Amino acid sequence: PIRVRDNLHINKISPNYNNKYQTCKPTNLTMIFARTTATGVVICLSVVFQTNSFQTIKHNRLKKLSISSSRRSHLAFVTSKGGRIQREHSSPLYSSADAPSPSEPQIIVSGISTKPDLLSALSESVTTALSQLPPSAVANLCLVTISSLYDSQSKISSAVSSLLAISDGRIESIIGCTAGGIVGSNPKSMGKDRSLEATEFDGGCLPFESEGVPACSVTLFVLPDVDVRTFHVENEDVPDYADAGISPDIYKNCIGLRGMDSGTSKDNAPALMLIPSPAFQNELDDFLRGLDSAFPYSTLFGGVASTVSSLSRARLFRHDPIHDPNGQKVYTSGCIGVSLTGDIEARTMVAQGAKPVGGVYRIVTAPADSSIGAIMLDENSSEPDDNGETENDDDDEEAGMDKKELRKQMYAKARMPKPVLAEANFLMKTLSDDDQGFMKRALLVGIDSGGAMGRTPNELERLSKGEGHAFSVYQVASASMKDGSVTLPLGTPVQKGGRMRFFVREGTYAREEVSALWNGYKKQAFEETFATDNSFVPTGCIVIPTLDRGSKLFGGATGPTKTSAANFESRQVCEFLPGVPSVSGFYSNGVVGPLNGNIYESEDKNGLFRSMCHGSASNYVVFGSKTKRPIYRAAAQKKQIEEVTIASAMSSNFSANEKVPRDSDGELIVKRREIHSGRALSVATVEWSVAENIAVPSSALEGFMWDKETEVDRFRERVPLSNLVSQVTQSRTDLTAPQPRNWIKNVLQSTSSSNGFVIIPECKRSEPTSGSLRKRYDVSKLASDFESAGVEAFSVNCDAVLFGGSQEDITVAREACPDAPILASDLILYPYQLYKLSLAGADAVNLVAGALSSKDLVYLTKIAKSIGMQCVVSVTSQVQLQKVVDTLNAESIVALVLSNRNLEDFAFDDSGEQALGMLSSQAITRFREKFGSDLPVLVEGRVGLIEKDHDVCGYIQALKENGASGAIIGEALAVSSNDFKEVLSLLSGKK
Repeated sequence: PIRVRDNLHINKISPNYNNKYQTCKPTNLTMIFARTTATGVVICLSVVFQTNSFQTIKHNRLKKLSISSSRRSHLAFVTSKGGRIQREHSSPLYSSADAPSPSEPQIIVSGISTKPDLLSALSESVTTALSQLPPSAVANLCLVTISSLYDSQSKISSAVSSLLAISDGRIESIIGCTAGGIVGSNPKSMGKDRSLEATEFDGGCLPFESEGVPACSVTLFVLPDVDVRTFHVENEDVPDYADAGISPDIYKNCIGLRGMDSGTSKDNAPALMLIPSPAFQNELDDFLRGLDSAFPYSTLFGGVASTVSSLSRARLFRHDPIHDPNGQKVYTSGCIGVSLTGDIEARTMVAQGAKPVGGVYRIVTAPADSSIGAIMLDENSSEPDDNGETENDDDDEEAGMDKKELRKQMYAKARMPKPVLAEANFLMKTLSDDDQGFMKRALLVGIDSGGAMGRTPNELERLSKGEGHAFSVYQVASASMKDGSVTLPLGTPVQKGGRMRFFVREGTYAREEVSALWNGYKKQAFEETFATDNSFVPTGCIVIPTLDRGSKLFGGATGPTKTSAANFESRQVCEFLPGVPSVSGFYSNGVVGPLNGNIYESEDKNGLFRSMCHGSASNYVVFGSKTKRPIYRAAAQKKQIEEVTIASAMSSNFSANEKVPRDSDGELIVKRREIHSGRALSVATVEWSVAENIAVPSSALEGFMWDKETEVDRFRERVPLSNLVSQVTQSRTDLTAPQPRNWIKNVLQSTSSSNGFVIIPECKRSEPTSGSLRKRYDVSKLASDFESAGVEAFSVNCDAVLFGGSQEDITVAREACPDAPILASDLILYPYQLYKLSLAGADAVNLVAGALSSKDLVYLTKIAKSIGMQCVVSVTSQVQLQKVVDTLNAESIVALVLSNRNLEDFAFDDSGEQALGMLSSQAITRFREKFGSDLPVLVEGRVGLIEKDHDVCGYIQALKENGASGAIIGEALAVSSNDFKEVLSLLSGKK
């Protein structure tokens, strides 16, 4: 940066209108705005003097400044407006003699920190990002995103000032916002995780997505030959799009973009990034329509600022000393943005995460704008036997009816005009439990603005071929129970005769959509390279998902973990763009931009290619230069980085190899939920999300425990423990009430009749790692199947947090299969849960040793025994098994379960060696010595799916040979297409 101490002074200013020279002493110099290119060339952008020094200059007259420094001379053009000296937008940033060489790289780098103190996080993020730049480079633009969880520290309002101070003059302009989640990356040289190793050069980045965890991300842009201009628009500045006769120039003046060139093609049009505040959303549609009109060839993208808690207020950050030196740095309203004009190209895509269900329909009546009255099946686009991506052949409930015949009848009924709600209710009956549940909560409708005739191809095929989305998905805003019509958000292009389709959101399909979208991007990039012999070089990527995506949609823990579901979208970027130096962004309240981005050629600006705000989507923006500038290889400068910088960054809470806390025996250290941490508080009928002290679970088990504790708290608010105790006591004296049964007795009987190895089936709706196990989960039907197969005892997973069950499942199962005792599988932490399970009809309960202290283990077994329930203990390691031996007496439990589950992430050991290792350990020998060799030892976790010598029965035989008495099996029974009774017989060794 140029500084006053560099002996810079003003030589002269060209004659004013009185033909007099106005001189300026160096003492009048207040601020200089300049940048240094990657090659060390100093380019002066603007100079600001004391106001009284230029009082005689006529406003809006172009003046020529000759600025000398100890390095070299440069020319800049400025005007005086409102007492400030500003660069005229139509003038070049620098003279042609100072233009950078074509080899000057375009650089985009980022840094992210999760330190709990905001200033420390900002310092670390900026330091990490600057360390990846050449020593003399100055960033034209800085994108900063800060978790709203820092809001309670009251330092977030000074974030821009702190950022400028930390950067020490190496940042020119700043935009950013607070967010409910942060996307960022650090260079791979800072971590040892090489799972996403770059293939093009020693670069790339390590992505990280933070949801509900304090984090700060800083992304720096060094953009040669690019004009960077930030702006801020308030709600009242946006003209009504319906106003007739408003010209693009007038519109630009209204929103503060006076003089900006709209461009005559995609080659010279600006790229516009928008970050609206939530309060700006009422004006957003008019604003986007106006921008599409004023900048018809521009690339538009962005996201609405967000917060973790609804009680927090989103903030927007902006700093632009060139265009608004005295402008406000932090806003709580309006919309901020930045225009990038010159040698930069932004390629955008949008993922909707919506799965099509049912057929394609024609809109028969559209009674009002954005409303749909009646629809009928489009026979040209749908066929009765076409499954597409919506059908599932398992678990059809309609007995005695051929599936194809049933489907034909369904489509025949749909060929007549019907109200939208009537057709939605009819379609819902054919969907899986998960899809039905979503459709009951929210009705999604996709509108095809193209109106093309003929059959619509598979949506995923379209995306993977680079053809874009066929339907733009909207959530129904309101519905009429009188005529069954639905109304979509205002401005939705609904036309009579157009096509529509129903959609649901589903994680598995959303993952496939993201992969298909990037496959389509790569396909188009390859075709471009083949056709023009001029490949596009990505220099960075921005990812902007909405708050309902991330771990909520894709599953997996957030943060730098190695699970495939964690950081899914940012890792997809690194997979499809190997070696990309930066991935950053934020979780938003809405994604801004056209549905099919700008990578698809189309003139349709009023349909799918019109800019809009997507309520649930992800925006991917890939940057590069139009002149194919090279990527700056930060690895080449690695030796110039001070070791203290890397050491500081590595000491951050962010680490690619961050380990969960464990004790000296290797067991997970789990803590109960902190009562003062952020949690849901119920006040009357309103539930508030209050962010207080920040607490983050260190493992899947710890998070499971905290959620379970919150669940129990909510139950206690409705029904106190004393009421449950009274009900249980009364039920024991009521002969008409269900009484506890001897679960282990029936298990031992089954063991003796099944060659010494019993299969205990389990009713389970879903798995945390694989999702729903069945299309339709009917506990009553499953229990009836158990009874028909001769099952004498079974298990019911009734956990609602991770496994999708409920305690009502136990009651339903007991009614359907009254002769078989039930083992309740849940995470038991309190006696309160035991009383509730007893009242639901459970006969035995499974205790997880890894989640309970020795004291709690003894206490819970005593309570269970006092109310007539039997206890089974589940262990995942030899240390837990030894804890059971040392803690419990021989009469405390009736069975032991050895689990193949990993409590750190709740994934399974697919080799099955975890259970086999415990069966052959010294700990199991000591267990049998204390509890007796007759006490059953069961195994659970992928039994029936794990193969040994390419045979699932081979693994079961290995368990049996090592002393296992049986297995609890849920998932294997759900995925098998064979008869239930045959599967049980096969696995138990009867066949």
